[in-house]
Amino acid sequence: MDPELIANYECEVGEGPMWHPDERCVYWSDIPQGRLFQYDPSTGSHKQVYAGEPVGGFTVQADGSLLLFMACGAVKIWRDGQLTTVIDEIPQERESRFNDVIADPAGRVFCGTMPSKDHLGRLYRLDVDGELTEVLDEVGCSNGMGFTPDRTQMYYTDTGKLEIYLFDYDVATGTLTNKRVFVRVPEGEGFPDGMTVDAEGCVWSARWDGYCLVRYTPDGVEDRRIRFPTKKVSSVIFGGAEYTDIFVTTAGGNDKAENGDLAGALFHLNLGIRGCPEFCSRVKL
Repeated sequence: MDPELIANYECEVGEGPMWHPDERCVYWSDIPQGRLFQYDPSTGSHKQVYAGEPVGGFTVQADGSLLLFMACGAVKIWRDGQLTTVIDEIPQERESRFNDVIADPAGRVFCGTMPSKDHLGRLYRLDVDGELTEVLDEVGCSNGMGFTPDRTQMYYTDTGKLEIYLFDYDVATGTLTNKRVFVRVPEGEGFPDGMTVDAEGCVWSARWDGYCLVRYTPDGVEDRRIRFPTKKVSSVIFGGAEYTDIFVTTAGGNDKAENGDLAGALFHLNLGIRGCPEFCSRVKL
């Protein structure tokens, strides 16, 4: 099945698609342009809903608001067009910004940062009370994450190192242990970017500069590869009434000669494969 074009806002870095279970809509961002978009599959309508500071990643809160992870380590709640600050900044991230994030089963959020001129990326854990803990450092580029269906392990992507890792995960404490390589992407095949996990426990990894979306079995074996007409495939999420709709973001809309005429668009697939709902964050609720 060929990917279906849904909306083309020519995003420079289209990222972070997220299915909102209450609104039954997909949200996604254009990070450097500071834009958020919404697509309603029931009507086929889509629109820009936010313009402001860059949003590296976001989660859906249990009360329906969005939790935005921004530049300088800022974290803010976005509700009805209004922003409420949770964290104003992280001093050591003043020259960086958040990138991909994910809520865990307890409502915490694992949130990664980009490398800056004086240090590599990091992974933090934001607890529901607002306390922030550094989990990993020396990360090439902190990116896509996901949990195994039994909630005992967590996947984590370091784009800069071309690797997806698997950790043991403790839901009671949010602790990650026993890091090992799940998949290493061969040189010259693009970079692993955003990801999600389906109901069969398979990993779907978007391939920046790779023109494709790749599905891996729980053993790390490539199961299928879906080609896209754009070079920078950035992230993926399941949604819809049965969680069989796949929404995929792309980037590079600022250079279509390099990345393709549909670079920066949102695409859709339905292969009859069921995904898992993402967890909602519960920060400061």
